[in-house]
Amino acid sequence: MDSLDRAIVNRLQGGFPVSQRPYAEVAAEIGTSEDELLARIDALLESGILTRFGPMYHAERMGGALTLAAMQVPAHDFERVAALVNAHPEVAHNYAREHDFNIWFVLATETPKGIDAVIAAIERETGYRVYNMPKLEEFFVGLRFEA
Repeated sequence: MDSLDRAIVNRLQGGFPVSQRPYAEVAAEIGTSEDELLARIDALLESGILTRFGPMYHAERMGGALTLAAMQVPAHDFERVAALVNAHPEVAHNYAREHDFNIWFVLATETPKGIDAVIAAIERETGYRVYNMPKLEEFFVGLRFEA
C-alpha cells in the first residue's frame, strides 16, 4: 500500500458523504481524482487487502440481532458443514480456525429470536452443536495507517 491507498482507507473508515457524487467529494478531500479513487478501491478489493467495502449497520438499533458462534467439526466433515453454514443468508462472516473450535461465524438476524432459530437449523442440518457467544459489550476499534 502506498500513501494514497492508506489515505483512502483512513478516509473511508470515517464515514461516507451523502451527496450526488460522494466519490468525487472524497477524492477532492484526499487530493486525487474520482476515477483514481474508484480504481484504487477496486484494486484494494481485488488484491484482498480490503475484503469488503460497504456500509456497517447497527442491527440492534434496527430491531435485529448479532452474535458470534463457533463449532467443533472433525476435519473430514469440515467442508460439508462449512457449506451448510454458509448457505444461511444470516451468516455474515465465516472463518476457519486452527483450534478445537474450528468454525467461527457471525449471525445477523432481523429479530433477536432469529438467532436461536438459525442456530437450531444449523445444528439440525449439520449434526453438530453451535456455541452461541452473544456480545456483552461493544467496542469500536478503528484501523488507521500513517499516510
